[in-house]
Amino acid sequence: MTGARRECYESHMPQGSSQRDEPPRPHRVAMLVDAGSNPFEMGIATELFGLRRPELDVPWYDFTLCAPVPGVRMHDGFFTLSGVPGLAAADAADTVIVPNRPDDTPPTAPVVAAIRRAAARGARLVSFCTGAYALAAAGVLDGRPAAIHWRWADRFAARHPAVRVRRDVLFVDDGDVLTAAGSAAALDLGLHLIRRDHGADVANHVSRRLVFAAHRDGGQRQFIERPVPEVPDASLAPVLAWAAARLDRPLTVADLAGQAAVSPATLHRRFARELGTTPLAWLTGERVALACRLIERGEGRLEVVARTSGLGTAANLRTQLRRRTGLSPSAYRARFGPAGGGPAAAAPPGPVTSRPADVRA
Repeated sequence: MTGARRECYESHMPQGSSQRDEPPRPHRVAMLVDAGSNPFEMGIATELFGLRRPELDVPWYDFTLCAPVPGVRMHDGFFTLSGVPGLAAADAADTVIVPNRPDDTPPTAPVVAAIRRAAARGARLVSFCTGAYALAAAGVLDGRPAAIHWRWADRFAARHPAVRVRRDVLFVDDGDVLTAAGSAAALDLGLHLIRRDHGADVANHVSRRLVFAAHRDGGQRQFIERPVPEVPDASLAPVLAWAAARLDRPLTVADLAGQAAVSPATLHRRFARELGTTPLAWLTGERVALACRLIERGEGRLEVVARTSGLGTAANLRTQLRRRTGLSPSAYRARFGPAGGGPAAAAPPGPVTSRPADVRA
């Protein structure tokens, strides 16, 4: 399996065969469960990858749990999970989700061995929250960027100095290894995986079913402990909805501030506090997301995509799309357009994180 940013995955069939003759098998996802694992992350993986979605015209995932022993005692002894398949299920999976750990308790030796086998054969590896400890114990994070909960970042960095800890993002996509910062960030990363495998429309559908944002701008800076203001500002939701409906227009930060009836400086403070980003960075991200949807739906004229999404010119569209997704418009169309949809042949350089690019107003 080729590791790349925002890619789909397919089985490359021999010449002369066709999908009509041999339908592609579902992408197999296995979640390892170890002693002390948190049931919340297990539930997220089950919801995202395990539930059937017959309303979507795409081959959904083949999901299973697996464990080193028949009965696994979950975090704080909440319950014991029984009847789970053994680790052979992970050896057959295309994507392996590793178990998170209570604090930084090392994973068991059979789990570490299963992770190493998965890495050796090129499976996609995913960790949620303290699951980064399991990946690090297997040696697959050395020299690579990784996200972990802000509460454990210093301890993790001290124990695993070869890992490049990203402290201010919700998740890191480094191609074949992806890490989420916290328990709820597992949802962000899971939706990102669905977007990467099936495109933005499918991911948006799943996010609506979950009543969860398809993409949260900002990063862990939103959630690090800080004093609560005595009189909280009004929600940004109305001005965000107003701007999202007008992306094709030449909106400015002053326009957003006027709609919110605040000064531009106050708007900046609200965006930093609620979204962990700037108004202009959020606006650019929304425009790139709209451009991606237009390309996925078949619009091949870059000038039309740029104008409709508010990015202005084809040159700016190319710049912003590459900055946000790592792909040129033609490469994005080849992967996600109605006539393409295949996987990338090679991985573009560098990781993808959930933090917006540094676009300052």
